Amino acid sequence: MSDYMPPYGAPSSPPPRVPPRKPRNSYIIDCVYSYTYVWPRFGDEFWFYPISVQYGGVVGYRWTGRKWTFFGFDPDLIDEVACVPVPTLY
Repeated sequence: MSDYMPPYGAPSSPPPRVPPRKPRNSYIIDCVYSYTYVWPRFGDEFWFYPISVQYGGVVGYRWTGRKWTFFGFDPDLIDEVACVPVPTLY
């Protein structure tokens, strides 16, 4: 029997205080179940915790500055994202 528990639901702690640097190329799929800073094509950037990435939709929790709230949006609206910790290729 495994002790693995899938990380469903909102994080139990706030995101990091300092946003990461904006990368040149990034993919939201690499950030599932990670604190993620999102730079949208339009509007203000924000912290996000993605739990599902599918064609036409990203679902997770958005940090309001005080708490995590359930949130979803179209991935075509993303300019760049940065995950904490930064994903590696191996």
